[in-house]
Amino acid sequence: MTYQESETVELKSIVVDDIKKEIIAFANSNGGKMYIGVRDDGEVLGLDEPDGTALQISNMVQDTIKPDVTMFLHYKTIEEAGKQIIEISVQRGTDRPYYIAKKGMRPEGVYVRQGYSSVPASDAAIRRMIKETDGDHFETMRCLDQELTFNATEKEFQFHNVEFGPQQMRTLKLMDPDGLYSNLALLLSDQNPYTIKIAVFQGNNQMVFKDRREFRGSLLKQMNEVYDYIDFRNQIHATIEKLSRVDVRDYPIIAIREALLNLLVHRDYSFSASSLISIYDDRIELVSIGGLLTGIELEDIMAGISICRNQNLANLFYRLHLIEAYGTGLTKIMEAYDSSLKKPILSTTKNSFKITLPNINAKDETNFASKISDNITVSFISELGRDEEQVLDYIKKHGSITRPKAEQLLGTSPSTASRLIRKMVQSGLLLQHGKARNVYYTLVK
Repeated sequence: MTYQESETVELKSIVVDDIKKEIIAFANSNGGKMYIGVRDDGEVLGLDEPDGTALQISNMVQDTIKPDVTMFLHYKTIEEAGKQIIEISVQRGTDRPYYIAKKGMRPEGVYVRQGYSSVPASDAAIRRMIKETDGDHFETMRCLDQELTFNATEKEFQFHNVEFGPQQMRTLKLMDPDGLYSNLALLLSDQNPYTIKIAVFQGNNQMVFKDRREFRGSLLKQMNEVYDYIDFRNQIHATIEKLSRVDVRDYPIIAIREALLNLLVHRDYSFSASSLISIYDDRIELVSIGGLLTGIELEDIMAGISICRNQNLANLFYRLHLIEAYGTGLTKIMEAYDSSLKKPILSTTKNSFKITLPNINAKDETNFASKISDNITVSFISELGRDEEQVLDYIKKHGSITRPKAEQLLGTSPSTASRLIRKMVQSGLLLQHGKARNVYYTLVK
């Protein structure tokens, strides 16, 4: 038999440290064969103790390559020209990317086959392999950074009298059976790159900043720090009812809590942008990155339908008694405003979900629209302009309106008509239906 290196064949005269690199490259690519005891030019040198050499390679693979790739290797001693050599058949693995344990899932630890050589994989190639193997559900994918610490999370678990060790991390899906951290572990780690930005404004617009902060670290640490930050600014105002003094917070505590938990649990972490919280004199706006899941509309959310984007994260929050039951958060927010004329507003775009909590104690300088449905939402808007009234009159007569029809009705440009309709949706006057070219708008009922 003639031996020649190729994209699927690697020749080694003796056992060297680079063998693990070649095995990783084959397992990450389309498989291949290695022959130990054969020089690069194809000359058969042979091995004195092929069984011992095979055992040496097997131990090297088990000790230095992650995840476990041994099930995809097959060793065979063959005789060639009166000499014994080892053939190692490497199959394409199912847990790609495989990597050198000490170097991690980085280019210096992950190799792929390129021509006759094994070369470091690019970051893009590593992410692609993870997605192909783990699927595209962010929280269940293996984390690129395996050097994680959990100081803040351990303290939070301890506070709630819940154990937090390797077994619990596997149960909660922070770690897989091979001991590799998932992206869910990244979110709970001290190295979590996802942040929450808060801005405090003077008045009811963004003209003047009073303060701005960015909260980092474990999601549980951010949760506590952001809540404390908002709570500090959640002032108490006293009123007199008959002979009793009644203290009323600007914002119901339960509404702040549930809105913050919604911001953390339901955001789309495949986007790197920060979650945003804006505090005005008359409201707080919490903007979570990631719109509604495919097939879910705002009306469904208002009807109580809840589909969780990050189910494992929700399970973890449930374990810590931060969430009592799935899908009840928005209902609690609305119920917290039962005794107030002002109601929360829910609005969504393709890549965001916003909850607006009105300040109960803010002076009323606005008019109120009618309810969307019982105890669901009432929005407050400024005096209606002529254009808004025309749009509302048209919908009352015809049942709905489209953006082109609004443009024609008002005699404005497409961008002006779009801005007007978007403002009316955000104000709670209109509901959006459909997608893309099939979008139309109806009155809030």
